[in-house]
Formats: sequence, structure tokens, C-alpha cells
Amino acid sequence: MTDLGLYLSRKSVNRSDVSRKTGISKTRLSELANNNKTKLRADELYLIALAIDVNPCEVFNEVCKDLKLKE
Repeated sequence: MTDLGLYLSRKSVNRSDVSRKTGISKTRLSELANNNKTKLRADELYLIALAIDVNPCEVFNEVCKDLKLKE
């Protein structure tokens, strides 16, 4: 499961509602939640955050928490 998938699970998010509100297909949401090779686009992150009524920065910080600058 991806960081986005874990985040959505912790928030008990209904993916069907998110799909309906955002226009992102249920298949695409499933890929974003389960496949680590699937790339999340900024517009998708923003729409998902709006649909679940959270600050997009919260979702962004959760999804990108493991990214670090090179030393």
C-alpha cells in the first residue's frame, strides 16, 4: 500500500465518494492507493484533499514525508 493509501485508510475515506466528487476514476484511486510505481499528480492530490475536506499541505506532507535532499 502507498503512503496515500495508508493516509486514506487512517482517515476512513470512502473512495467512491472521492471518485464522485473529483472525477478521478475508482480504478485510478485504487492504483494510487495500492501501487508504489503509480505517480500521484499535483492536481489529483489537490482534488483528493478538497474532497476529504483537509488541507492539501497535510496530504502532501504525508505522501512526501520520506523525500530528502541529497547531502
